[in-house]
Amino acid sequence: MLELKNISFGVDDEGERKEIIRDVSLTIPDDKLVVVTGPNGGGKSTLARLIAGIERPASGRIFFNGTDITEVSITDRAKMGIGFAFQQPVRFKGIQVLDLIRLATGKPISAAHACKYLSAVGLCARDYIDREVNASLSGGELKRIEIATVLAKAPTLAVFDEPEAGIDLWSFQNLIEVFEGMRAKIQGSSILIISHQERILNIADEIVVIKDGSVSAQGTKDEILPSLIGTTSAVATCSVFGQADGVPRLGKTEEKEVL
Repeated sequence: MLELKNISFGVDDEGERKEIIRDVSLTIPDDKLVVVTGPNGGGKSTLARLIAGIERPASGRIFFNGTDITEVSITDRAKMGIGFAFQQPVRFKGIQVLDLIRLATGKPISAAHACKYLSAVGLCARDYIDREVNASLSGGELKRIEIATVLAKAPTLAVFDEPEAGIDLWSFQNLIEVFEGMRAKIQGSSILIISHQERILNIADEIVVIKDGSVSAQGTKDEILPSLIGTTSAVATCSVFGQADGVPRLGKTEEKEVL
């Protein structure tokens, strides 16, 4: 279980202090898929970075399974069982997909074993296992490979920062299926997703709304989602944000941005 107690965070902006997270207290329980949503610039991604250890809070404490991890490094948090998937996955020139999955597991697993994780995210393993994690991979391919590494690591808490950003419509459908599969096997762990997308909100157990750096609403999906989309039977729409090589891609305002 993850607990945030009175967390605040800010940055200096042209000589003035800008508060991004304001006295946030939040619990991510075990065996739950929690989606954090809210307006752009509200502090959602900053909250995810604070949980992962990329940023440190100005005040407040963070507890993971009862241990105070506020001052613990991102590396040690990962060792404790916190996995983090970036909004824009990192490319590693000279590192193959197999190497990355082995690093995630912490073991010299076989290529056949590693291929199982690629297959789980909808990639043809033999086409990717020996490829470099570089610019030759599309955004959707990188996202799926990164999620494969999260699956390989099997963290107690998996954090995904806007996983839908920049991927094509077909990869987005696969992404939903991957999260549904993770939710079905969630026992003893938890998942936290930062997202605007209605289809991701629809698979949540709980929804947290962050606005102006504070929690403005929190509850079960049935309690929160209707107020976000206006109706419990709302149908998502697909609004193409941009195209590359004729392939529609999702941006931050696609499908149905509920806030």
